[in-house]
Amino acid sequence: MKRRHREHGRIFTAGNAILAVIFLIALWGIGLFRFADEIPDRVADSRTSTDAIVVLTGGSQRLGAGLDLLSRDLAERLFVSGVYQGLDVRRLLQILKRNPGDLERRISIGNAVNTTGNAAETAVWVRKHRIASLRLVTAAYHMPRSLLEFRQALAETKIIPHPVFPENVKQSRWWAWPGTASLIVSEYNKLMFAWLRHRITDIFPGDAAVEAPPAEAN
Repeated sequence: MKRRHREHGRIFTAGNAILAVIFLIALWGIGLFRFADEIPDRVADSRTSTDAIVVLTGGSQRLGAGLDLLSRDLAERLFVSGVYQGLDVRRLLQILKRNPGDLERRISIGNAVNTTGNAAETAVWVRKHRIASLRLVTAAYHMPRSLLEFRQALAETKIIPHPVFPENVKQSRWWAWPGTASLIVSEYNKLMFAWLRHRITDIFPGDAAVEAPPAEAN
């Protein structure tokens, strides 16, 4: 009798574990589709002026969009976060086939290697130049995680998202495109990791047990 009870107990425990795994997978899947639905499909505010424009490198169109915004005087300064060390502003403008002229003195560059680093080095630059508001330029799929990191690092700064839309990222029916689906899943997982890291930091401010991946792609 006792042996039968033990066997029933093992079956019950294994069944509960399977149900728990199924529940977690379903929860992850629901979150993934909610995340995909919340990726911006347009620039909600393209006219409001800010103190600065911040461009996160790592994808097509971002630098061009940032320079266009600067040329339209929607901000006085542009900070490009994530440019490789050794690349100066004049060379950057030449690569983008722009005439340096007046733009050169208004642009600063950084060298962060991931989104957490983008937020950290931008925060230093923002405080140095007493920036109260900024327009954040990055790919649409990257915007949710970027806003999470930037709002954590710059809680006192007004941030206007300015997404760009790479042609190779098919946001409509994203699940039908293997490349885009893989990108969306990866970005969602990184967002969850970043959210967890911030929550742990909020609870244990001095605990650095959970860290960002050393070289994640933007």
